[in-house]
Amino acid sequence: MLPESTPAPLGRVHRTRLMQIWRSAGWPCRDAIEIDLLAAGLASLRATPEGRETLHLTEAGIQWLALARQQNRRALSAHDRLAEKVAWQLMDAGRVVWRELSLRARVDGDANLTQAPCAQELAPVALWPEDEAAIERKASWRMARPDVFSVRNTSVQAYLQPVVHEVKASRADLLSDLRHEAKRQSYQWLCCECYYVFPAGIAEPAEIPGEFGVWLWHGDTDGGRFELARPARHVACDLPFAVWLALAKATPLRQEGDEPAQASLGEVGD
Repeated sequence: MLPESTPAPLGRVHRTRLMQIWRSAGWPCRDAIEIDLLAAGLASLRATPEGRETLHLTEAGIQWLALARQQNRRALSAHDRLAEKVAWQLMDAGRVVWRELSLRARVDGDANLTQAPCAQELAPVALWPEDEAAIERKASWRMARPDVFSVRNTSVQAYLQPVVHEVKASRADLLSDLRHEAKRQSYQWLCCECYYVFPAGIAEPAEIPGEFGVWLWHGDTDGGRFELARPARHVACDLPFAVWLALAKATPLRQEGDEPAQASLGEVGD
């Protein structure tokens, strides 16, 4: 048996549960994770006058969460910190934002294609069944992993305007991305506008293909500002069902104090 002074090992699952307790009414799940938290003194049970029990963070639990958040921030790479700033900038503008998505995107086989494949005016039209088969053979599919994906906060599909922001923290990373046209096409297939985001000085906007917008970051990763160096070329884009299903399975980023997504659904349409 372990001595009484030996604490149970605590990890990510405990930190996640503590954050859930902090954000919620603290209804107990009565599972092993809560046993660990109670034994470690990070949470406590309180009974209401009606006899119902709720979980609450102790002072030690709050301090443990704060320390874990500080450690996570220090562990973030320059790329992740810049992507996080892009996400917060978009959320402050009222957009719904996702990070680290994996989305299946269609890539056209024509290496000279410079416009977004999802633009309706560029989409090939099959007049006969054999034409449809030829179009399908010409296209291929790949997994796109945009750093930041966002849509407008609206209940009207035509107003969603999906946007991709691809973050590059170094010139080598940016140049590597620019050499892979299929990767760029996969970003474009998913959105109306696509932007490259990188620190000022590692490249000039003129080095980026003209259909992409450019955000420049001025300052260090802990403090600075964004500059819209060039707007992206806007094209029409209707997200296919498979992308909607992937977004439904994922969890968008939330600011502290955000209401549940359905709470004000009737108010966001415009």
